Amino acid sequence: MISLENVKKVALVGASGNKSKFGYKILKDLMHKNFEMYPVSPNYEELEGLKVFKDVSELPKDTDLIVFVVPAKIGIEVAKKAYENGHRNLWFQPGAESKELETYIKSLKDVNYSFINCIMVET
Repeated sequence: MISLENVKKVALVGASGNKSKFGYKILKDLMHKNFEMYPVSPNYEELEGLKVFKDVSELPKDTDLIVFVVPAKIGIEVAKKAYENGHRNLWFQPGAESKELETYIKSLKDVNYSFINCIMVET
């Protein structure tokens, strides 16, 4: 389980402008809780006044946590890229996990991760 005690800068993979999607709800919730948010989506330039990153490889190196709210088949590719870019704290929202993804993440010795838990409940 990831300790959220010192987390300030959070990237959200699957950020959305659609108010009915969790990619929007999580973004708004974490902004409201005063996290510095880095939305990640190839579909937007800006969300809620924030610059949107097209890809995790563009994220600042000091990003504390990457939250995934995308299907596992997308998430595993993004997680690999995040890992290659030095990110070690990965949070997979309910529905974003899979056996394949979990096997991959658990094979990495230096990664902190969360599966199943909802970031909005835990913060």
